[in-house]
Amino acid sequence: MKVLILSCDTGGGHNSAAIAIYEYLKKVNVECQMLDALTLKSRQTSKRAASAYISVINIPFLFGIIYSAGSLLSNPKVKSPVYYLNRSYRKQLQDYINTNGFDTVITTHLFPAEALTALKREKSINAKTIAVNTDYTCIPFWEETELDYYIIPHEDLMDEFIRRGIPKEKLLPFGIPVNPDFYAKLPKQEARRKFCEIYNVKFDPSKPWYMIMSGSMGYGKVHQLVNAIINMHYTGVNIVVICGTNQKLKSKLEADYGDFDNVAICGYCKNVPLIMDACDVLFTKPGGLSSTEAAVKNIPIIHTAPIPGCETKNARFFNKRNMSYSSKNIQNQLIAALKMCGDDSYRNQIIEAQSRNISRNTLDKIYMFLTDLKRKEGMIV
Repeated sequence: MKVLILSCDTGGGHNSAAIAIYEYLKKVNVECQMLDALTLKSRQTSKRAASAYISVINIPFLFGIIYSAGSLLSNPKVKSPVYYLNRSYRKQLQDYINTNGFDTVITTHLFPAEALTALKREKSINAKTIAVNTDYTCIPFWEETELDYYIIPHEDLMDEFIRRGIPKEKLLPFGIPVNPDFYAKLPKQEARRKFCEIYNVKFDPSKPWYMIMSGSMGYGKVHQLVNAIINMHYTGVNIVVICGTNQKLKSKLEADYGDFDNVAICGYCKNVPLIMDACDVLFTKPGGLSSTEAAVKNIPIIHTAPIPGCETKNARFFNKRNMSYSSKNIQNQLIAALKMCGDDSYRNQIIEAQSRNISRNTLDKIYMFLTDLKRKEGMIV
């Protein structure tokens, strides 16, 4: 078995899911590689796509319009401009797959799925193709792809994907793959001690700990949220802010709150699992991957204002199943945080709902499926 894992640098969730699969397969001795598919056309193409994505998500209204337009245009019978743009590098992808002998290709992003669809239609590759969906909805244009299998986040989404034109027999409700570090659990006080050591802070461990995440690119009204928490509690709660790659946001928060003993401001952070163990409540935009990571960790979630489109659907999915509280209003969010910290029954209700609805063995399921697939093809005895 030799697996190619494809993603793109438009948002951190797709890459995080791809990395989780890659690291798991390497650990179980499966030969695999990971690649940003757009770099096959050119590295400049990948950079331009990432830059365009960042520009659009910083104008939520515009992103919402584009997402809605995509929903209207999306049609399994008619290929979209998205398909033809990604079809343009299909020959480079074909050469990469065939020259390197990959028998399975997994993509966590729509763009490579479109290029793979072109190759499947031309019968240019023999590799099995698998898409991994990282949002709790069928986003526009998935239905025009023609891969062999589609891993989706939850069995309750089966009907939606089928309605959009993806055959039932291709759907695998395995969940969203997350880094195995999120499956481990440290006792809260131990996690707090480690966090204080790593980041050289002196938080009072007896006070509530609030964690704020703004996505890999630091999106949202984070500064307003921190200011509202300080106004309500002053030093009564500890606040950990993860700014992602948004250096401008990090600098502004450091300028305004760097002298507060109860505020820790972090940039791009690899200690998210540890911080989730240390904290009582998580404020986060409703990204599919980050919400899944939090639910695996069983930390009560407050979903802040979403980027219109798939994140709206993510928040709705979680809120409907009592896995999170969702509101665009900051004051409502703070009231919910108080309840999560002070009402054990409410807190446990959220945690139990997360445990019921979110798979904790998605990576195992993917590996077992790949193994069974290759065994049926006679590649594994």
